[in-house]
Amino acid sequence: MLKWSVIFLVVALIAGIFGFFGIVEAAASIAKVLFFIFVVLFVISLFTGRRRSM
Repeated sequence: MLKWSVIFLVVALIAGIFGFFGIVEAAASIAKVLFFIFVVLFVISLFTGRRRSM
């Protein structure tokens, strides 16, 4: 999922260079949403991950 947010970020940057501001807003917002979803899932996996029993 982090891969997709980076892809949308790159699309937003390239579109911004060429002046497609509608595409920039859409791609940047999608990248932001995917990044925050990734962060939430990562934090959840840290708390509920496997713990070694000794």
